[in-house]
Amino acid sequence: MFRSRAEIRFRAHCSSRSIVIARNCCFWILLTLATGHQGIAQSDIVVVRPKEIHDVLVNPGMGITTFQRFNGQATNPPLKWSEVGPVTKLPQAPTKPDFPETSISYCRWYWNVLEPEPGKFHWGIVDLALEEARAHGQTLAIRLMPYSNQDPLPAWYRNLGARRANKPTDKDGEIWQPDFSDPLYLKYWSELVAEAGKRYDGNPYLDSVDISSVGYWGEGWSPYMPPFPNQKELIDIWLNAFQRTPLLMNFDEQQALTYGTEHGAGWRLDCLGDMRTNSDNEYFPAEMLEVYPQQVVRAGIQDAWQRKPVSLEVCFTVAGWKEKGYDLDYILEQALRWHVSSVNIKSAPIPSEWRSQFESFQKKMGYRFILRRLEYPKAVNAGSMMPIHMWWLNAGVAPIYREFSLAVELRSSKSATIIRVPVDVRKWLPGDAVFDGTLYVPENLAEGTYNFRVAMLDPWSGQPAIRFAVEGRQDDGWYNMGSLTVKAQ
Repeated sequence: MFRSRAEIRFRAHCSSRSIVIARNCCFWILLTLATGHQGIAQSDIVVVRPKEIHDVLVNPGMGITTFQRFNGQATNPPLKWSEVGPVTKLPQAPTKPDFPETSISYCRWYWNVLEPEPGKFHWGIVDLALEEARAHGQTLAIRLMPYSNQDPLPAWYRNLGARRANKPTDKDGEIWQPDFSDPLYLKYWSELVAEAGKRYDGNPYLDSVDISSVGYWGEGWSPYMPPFPNQKELIDIWLNAFQRTPLLMNFDEQQALTYGTEHGAGWRLDCLGDMRTNSDNEYFPAEMLEVYPQQVVRAGIQDAWQRKPVSLEVCFTVAGWKEKGYDLDYILEQALRWHVSSVNIKSAPIPSEWRSQFESFQKKMGYRFILRRLEYPKAVNAGSMMPIHMWWLNAGVAPIYREFSLAVELRSSKSATIIRVPVDVRKWLPGDAVFDGTLYVPENLAEGTYNFRVAMLDPWSGQPAIRFAVEGRQDDGWYNMGSLTVKAQ
């Protein structure tokens, strides 16, 4: 039986039991089929092994967030913060603040600010925050909060005949606590949520929205918890209003946490770093050493991170941890075990003695893409299929959750073309990912020498959006990997 030299070479390569050689066989056969050559020398292949870098990378949807402010604005004092979200444009700090650059601004506002009169919504407050986030190179994560122990429900709501859960003579009587099973609460709070969804769901600059309906700050706990069917109704209003923007389920009530994540939400908790070993306050238990790790298991959310993000908020501030003598390594390691993508540290400074640990933490949280190896032919015909081999590593603890496009650009001094690589990068969990396939080189691409460049593109702007942990990034965000010759058909 006659065999071509290419077939003989392919069989010889595939006789090895090595996985690496098996992969090379696939690449070679693709190259042979794509070019139509009877035999191809290895010298006709460009092999690139990009050099890894070890910088902290600022990338979309992950990292330390600013809180109630934006990149370049003054930080909070080490031990204090405000729960009142910004309603006007804030000034830039006179000098660069000692705080990490970040891709996310996290802001939250109370109901009485957003709807001071029934049906009259002050969405300009959120609009301004979205504008400010864009101007500072960030997206916006938000929470709408019903009330707190200092910020009451809207006066109009309290005066319209809504049911109160406590009495003025009770221990907490100074605070008007709502009955969360009251149909009026569901009616008016759901109207606010529905209007927010109509206005903002799917906005490309809205990073995420907290599911917030019950209790102080909308954290999901209360001395006056309603039965679960009522909790479910108050979760469903968010699931209905925000079907495109990622939702984050607050953590405190186990049944609610399970329900929200089973219906597509990620999750967040509000007290990362609380290292107390005991508590006599039933509403403020010892979280890190008691409640949180066990609740993750009991709620069945160990694998929720594979599909939706995990976001954490520090208890107190990081400086408060240090003042209390808390174990920083335990806290950060636990956050990584939960596959954290973002952390709100209240825009308070990180103690100088802990900066190296936090830099190491930032390099592991979220996703971190390293291109380990790239192979492509030195020359290709226009109008043909170009074989490509890529080996990537996600060195972070989570995937990327938005649909960014992996792309190759061929660029010369006279022309350029962008070719999308048919992979779903959202499926790149921590570990290795390989693409062995072919890309179509447009038939109208002029002859010449082209730079071979790689990037992940934003789905809205079509521009490079993701920083890789390798050298070669150019000013426009593309990574130059070498050159390639395009020949006419």
